[in-house]
Amino acid sequence: MRNLKFACLVSAFALASTPAFAQDAQEAETGAVADGDIVVTANRTSSLLSKTPIAMSAVGGEDLIAAGITNPTQLEETIPNLSIVRGNGLQITIRGVTSTDGTEKGDPSAAFMVNGIYLARPQAQEVSFFDIERIEVLRGPQGTLYGRNSTAGVVNILTAQPKFEFGARADVVYGNFNALNGTVVLNVPASDTLAFRVAANIDQRDNYIIDGAPNDNATLDKFKNNKSVRLSALWKPTPDLSLLVMGDYSSVKGNPTNGVSPANFYSNIASGVRPTFNAPIYRSLDPDVARVLSIPQAQQGFRDNEEKGVMAELNYTMGNVTLTYLGSYRESERREFANSANGLFSNDFIGSYWQTSQEVRLAYGGDGPLQAQIGGYYFKEKSGIAFFLNNLLGANTRFGFPQDPTIAENKSAFGQVTYEVAENLRVTGGIRYSHDLKSRIGQTVVDFYDRIGNSYSVGNFIRRQVNQVNNAERTFSELTWRAGVDYDSPLGLVFASVSTGYKAGGFNDGCEIGTATNCNLPAGALYYDPETLTAYEAGFKFRFSPAFRLNGTVFHYDYQGLQLSQLSDICGGPCQVTTNAAKAKIDGVELDATLQPVDRFAIRLALNWLDARYDQFLPNPAINFAGRPLNRSPKWSWIAGMNYTLPIGEGRMVFDAQTSSRSRFEVTDLANFAYFYQPAATKTDMSVTYNAPDDRFYIAGFVENLENNLVVTGATTGLFGSVTFADPRTYGVRAGFKF
Repeated sequence: MRNLKFACLVSAFALASTPAFAQDAQEAETGAVADGDIVVTANRTSSLLSKTPIAMSAVGGEDLIAAGITNPTQLEETIPNLSIVRGNGLQITIRGVTSTDGTEKGDPSAAFMVNGIYLARPQAQEVSFFDIERIEVLRGPQGTLYGRNSTAGVVNILTAQPKFEFGARADVVYGNFNALNGTVVLNVPASDTLAFRVAANIDQRDNYIIDGAPNDNATLDKFKNNKSVRLSALWKPTPDLSLLVMGDYSSVKGNPTNGVSPANFYSNIASGVRPTFNAPIYRSLDPDVARVLSIPQAQQGFRDNEEKGVMAELNYTMGNVTLTYLGSYRESERREFANSANGLFSNDFIGSYWQTSQEVRLAYGGDGPLQAQIGGYYFKEKSGIAFFLNNLLGANTRFGFPQDPTIAENKSAFGQVTYEVAENLRVTGGIRYSHDLKSRIGQTVVDFYDRIGNSYSVGNFIRRQVNQVNNAERTFSELTWRAGVDYDSPLGLVFASVSTGYKAGGFNDGCEIGTATNCNLPAGALYYDPETLTAYEAGFKFRFSPAFRLNGTVFHYDYQGLQLSQLSDICGGPCQVTTNAAKAKIDGVELDATLQPVDRFAIRLALNWLDARYDQFLPNPAINFAGRPLNRSPKWSWIAGMNYTLPIGEGRMVFDAQTSSRSRFEVTDLANFAYFYQPAATKTDMSVTYNAPDDRFYIAGFVENLENNLVVTGATTGLFGSVTFADPRTYGVRAGFKF
């Protein structure tokens, strides 16, 4: 069983997104892969990673199991310039590009997909990694083949498909914090043309936060208590025709409390508009002290959500032409009781969402110099939500945001062509037109009751005060494109490209002057425009020998119209406001190498340099962010690891160790202009695994974050100030079998 972190660092770095060449497709279909290679579908057709000119990394499912990677937040130590943290859902940052708007009207900057299906809500994205075929992470804008909201890149989770042979497996991980992650899989062929696969998963753990107020009648555990099942069927009556149908259901329960007081991590916090950037003092407290939440909680927090969906993929090949249809429908139900201001005020959230997407692609391939594909895409999302804070604006009041419906709709068409102009030299051109409609009907209100204790104890309704009407509708259109060139040199692939990305615009709370009673916002204050990014990249992917590989990428971004979100009190209480506040420049270099001096010993090294900074950002005349770094963008990061295999009879022991490091990076609180930061830190992971002959079973011991460093992932100050942090030291055992 290969090691995940070794496999990640053998990833190909390439830029021009092209359809698979005929030889690549044939190798992919037969499963033939070279050492350290993997079949990917990042260009929407099958090809080998080593021959796919896209800036990407790919991780196989066996590697995920071997390393105990069970959720997206654990990917960032293995993927260059990637950060995935928990906030209001997952916040994905790739090469400094991110989004902080996790509301029902917001959009992420990185497209998160499962089997090519876009998941719109960040709250639905922390899926457990169970029965996974591979994970593909594309860095840089993917506006041609993936469209809107892929300004930063794409994270695509590909689950295992049914196979035409009987098989079963079980995997379990148990560790500290009462962490339990278990998966069972059964694959059954019904005939030579029809196969079924069912996979079920349980994912639990206690909270990393320590309860410092045990007598408040509110516990913090369990943080996570999820159960999921996935059923899929594959019908393949001929080699040229296949139909995959998949349904899934998840019960997502737990306690949403995930932050502590800023005073646990910082002192001398300075906030407010000022011309200087005064950083607070990082306290470097013992982790068991920094993780304590000492404020009594206003109520018992809980999460009781459901995620379910169905998808279908049809592929039909007619000679050199392949027709693909990909469709889906998904529903989400959210019910969460939580606490704000670290526990001072209770709140509750009820939400209902559905989304549908339909895509049709036509790809032309073959042995000739021309490869091409065209397609059309339709997406629609609709939601109704109600979020209320209790007693924030006075006793027996509920300040809240009932919004129903919020609608997002996208229609787009795209095409891309690759042509071999000379032997081993190819050029690529692609274009996509996207049209978006976004609308919402809602209010900002204060409801008065005769009694409110917390969300569990609400008395009789008296009256509603409407502070603001939140009605808005706007359409946006954008043309994105890609141009690239790649060349197969004697050492490997050399490439360069220019590509563009686009994230749709939107609106803030309120309504436009003249559209209804009490609407007093000018259009410029209500709406914000799309953000766009133009990326210039060049690099190489060399294999000097079977024992030495070296990959490198250099890139420059021109980032326009950054959508920056911050809290404001313009709604009569706290609400989020987004503006096109800035321009940014991003430069970077990514290098990685793998060395295998002897058969059983491998070394992996990676070094990344990132200069992501504001080019223009004047939130008001008193403060200028020009030259300041973007959030969660360390200038330096590196990885060093080793893997040693020791034969034991017909089995083997695998010893693996890796240290990753990031230099200091900023986590600015734009609402209060407080300049938090995370000091430079390392994270060391170690494991010892015994693999039985023919990989029939395995058992392993592991420790992650040996240093027990608490890396700050988010920080704010003021009444609602809190700090969130990445996983502390975890350790445990994992085991599994298959047949």
